[in-house]
Amino acid sequence: MPQNHDLPIPDLAGQLAVVTGASDGIGAVIAARLAQAGAEVIMPVRNPDKGAAVAERIRTTIDGASVSTRSLDLSSLASVATLVTTLAAEGRPINILVNNAGVMRPPTRQVTRDRFELQWGTNHLAHFALTLGLLPLLKEGRARVTHQSSVAARKGFLNWDDLNHEHSYDVMTAYTGSKIAVGLFARELDARSRVEGWGISSNLSHPGISPTNLLAAQPGMGRDRIPPERRLIGVLSRVGLAGTPQSAALPALMAATAPDPSGDQFFGPRRTTGGRPVAREHWAPMTDMNDARRIWEVSEHLVGMKAPHRSSS
Repeated sequence: MPQNHDLPIPDLAGQLAVVTGASDGIGAVIAARLAQAGAEVIMPVRNPDKGAAVAERIRTTIDGASVSTRSLDLSSLASVATLVTTLAAEGRPINILVNNAGVMRPPTRQVTRDRFELQWGTNHLAHFALTLGLLPLLKEGRARVTHQSSVAARKGFLNWDDLNHEHSYDVMTAYTGSKIAVGLFARELDARSRVEGWGISSNLSHPGISPTNLLAAQPGMGRDRIPPERRLIGVLSRVGLAGTPQSAALPALMAATAPDPSGDQFFGPRRTTGGRPVAREHWAPMTDMNDARRIWEVSEHLVGMKAPHRSSS
């Protein structure tokens, strides 16, 4: 039988939440659960029609849900900057940010509009730029920021000499590296918030394994058919050996809404593949805070942004 886990979500009335990757799968579940708890939810999406359909479904199924979309293409830093400008002009403090969107395993090496390897640029650098751009609104809202990693980041490494995977490309090495970077960024954001007094807590989650569109056929990315492992995940989910999109959303929801507001925590399913959400120890590739500081500094250079320091604020 499919896994049937749940998580109590506290009353979020009056809070503003921003959830990337909410036009399907886990992100759509996260957005719906936050809206159900009373938060106003903004869904930045690449496909406006798809996003509008999900937002309408949430409003139809949840009485009083306040959900809206904004435009965001995480493969473009210009699009990230436009969203930041839009939200800054709206002027609402952000209380919850869930950096959930991601891409996985394009069939060939592909690049973003800024010439970053697609997984590195989308999964990590774009969310890094988005978070730094929204920092004034996050500080004002004393936000809880949640970053979605992956079971792929349990092991592996960052190729510091070739972060853009230009010289030696392996699709899973690139994906794993992007998700390790997400974890290191999550930890360094919390550390810097403590030092700089930003009032932001930053936590990390991973969803386990579940049948989502992450490995679905995506002709726009050059994947014309569903890979065999996606079919296997569907089978495992149906017999309860892997999660569902509903259960896989719970670790991120726990990170964003649990009663303990402290940061630098890591949440995931009890088993690697699925189960009820629990607090976990950070995986080995994410434990070196020197690496966390290094990924922050490299990312600032690559996206052309710097976070403020006390001495310059």
